[in-house]
Amino acid sequence: MDKRAFFIQGDSLLLPVNTPESQIDSGLLFELSKYFKNTDIFDAPELDNSSEMISVVSVPPTAVPPENWKTIPVRSILSMFSVSGSGNPNRIIRACHIAQWRWNSRFCGTCGAKNEDVPMQAQRICPKCGRTEFPRICPAVIVIITDDNNRILLAHNKRFKARVYSHISGFNEAGETLEETVVREIREEVDIEVKDIVYIKSQPWPFPSSLMLGFKARYSSGTIKPDGDEIEDAKWFTKDDMPDLPGEGSLSRHLINNWLNGIL
Repeated sequence: MDKRAFFIQGDSLLLPVNTPESQIDSGLLFELSKYFKNTDIFDAPELDNSSEMISVVSVPPTAVPPENWKTIPVRSILSMFSVSGSGNPNRIIRACHIAQWRWNSRFCGTCGAKNEDVPMQAQRICPKCGRTEFPRICPAVIVIITDDNNRILLAHNKRFKARVYSHISGFNEAGETLEETVVREIREEVDIEVKDIVYIKSQPWPFPSSLMLGFKARYSSGTIKPDGDEIEDAKWFTKDDMPDLPGEGSLSRHLINNWLNGIL
């Protein structure tokens, strides 16, 4: 069988424009790597304890794709597969995450020497000082906040597209529990207090290097006040009056859909 690989550039997938949607999660023929220069070609082990490997051609950020090729953000692929009900983005997500980590871990963070790969592993080691490095994973919380009036609190972050609202989210700090992160982020971004914090579900999110951990919480006290730094607007919404929402396939949309369907 001809070897196949995912062609990754940053947080996007590269592929010829005529590639059928049904074949996106199968990878491309490896021989197509001849169209790119200065690539980082590697195999990442699957996560199912099998001997299977995920082959990846990591293209430099500044490279211009060949004519008749296109880039598709991996975020869009998550939505695409979720809407169609077919395809599996997990291998693409893993390829994207490790490709970005490898680009940022070419040199040892302790002594500056060039790192070496550990065969058959997502691991690097410095030949000079022996420092070992694994893919960076940054935990972040995302919280669905509801109140006693059957409303949901959603916010518009400055980084979002116009009119799109989503949950409060943020990165876990050193020495902080995830529940403490939930309380702090909500307090910092919209100045309210919450209670009844419960973990729901997680999702790998390599945009970049994150693991999103979904929680639910109930409004306790306070008046909504957007921080003006990250959050431009925040308000309560009912099921009959919802704003534009994040794309399908994301954990944020999963939480919203479950609330709309009466599950949360």
